[in-house]
Amino acid sequence: MKRHVTFAIATLILSAPAHAALSIFACEPEWAALSEVLGGNAVEVYHATNGLQDPHFIQARPSLIAKLRNADLLVCNGASLEVGWLPVLLQRAGNDRVQPGNAGNFEAAQYVEMMDKPAHVDRAMGDLHADGNPHIVTDPRNILLVATALSKRLQELDKPDAAAIQVRYEKFAKDWRAALQRWEASAQSLRGKKIVTQHRSWGYLLRWLGIEDVAELEDKPGIPPSSEHLASVLQIVKKQGVVAVVHSAYQDASPSQWLVNQTGIKEVALPFTVGGDEQAVDLFSLYDDTVRRLKEAL
Repeated sequence: MKRHVTFAIATLILSAPAHAALSIFACEPEWAALSEVLGGNAVEVYHATNGLQDPHFIQARPSLIAKLRNADLLVCNGASLEVGWLPVLLQRAGNDRVQPGNAGNFEAAQYVEMMDKPAHVDRAMGDLHADGNPHIVTDPRNILLVATALSKRLQELDKPDAAAIQVRYEKFAKDWRAALQRWEASAQSLRGKKIVTQHRSWGYLLRWLGIEDVAELEDKPGIPPSSEHLASVLQIVKKQGVVAVVHSAYQDASPSQWLVNQTGIKEVALPFTVGGDEQAVDLFSLYDDTVRRLKEAL
């Protein structure tokens, strides 16, 4: 009798109609990768940018509008990182599901403690963000915070797969915590090292690893530096024992190379996100490669 009941349950499961996969539009590669890990086969994920593009500056192409028009969930960084192009996409796509305030709109930065919130913002200050530094992806501890919130949102939107999403989240969280311990142990030798950064992209990473950013090549974010500012950076490098200049793989390396030629310090190009170099193929390898590159240089 028990065998017949088991067979009947299995038959019902196999014969149940499959529901459509949740369509996710991710603004950046890191959030696309996280959505795929948590959603598994229950989601179809499209990412609007790749690892060698600056997420500040993307064109609102017709192909992006078409993808967003059919999306069930929009997963973006937020904190005004996409302010130059996402509002145009949202307006032209005309998709109520993914508009701000609705369940289909998810901003990762809402679930992270933001750094560098300015008291006020005006155009003369350069590319500052009123909500704080948006580059939360550079600290892997933030990934776990976002994963917790995103898992809950996916379960709300896809109730038939909620249990499976929860199982995938729990596995990811366990593996991620183990990886965090490994990265932190490996990076102990980096604590206290002094560097220069090309752009204000790395505050979360440097805080996590205990690395000191003593100067930035940009006098104001997103604005070419003055000759006076560059002269002051040279003096800082010479006086404070700076060992390297760091920039994102998607950035023009010319400013960093100029500083290397002037001082002899090392240049470090970090992948910043999934796909930023050949080694950073997923979220785990992104931080494996970041820590490795920093250790080799510093």
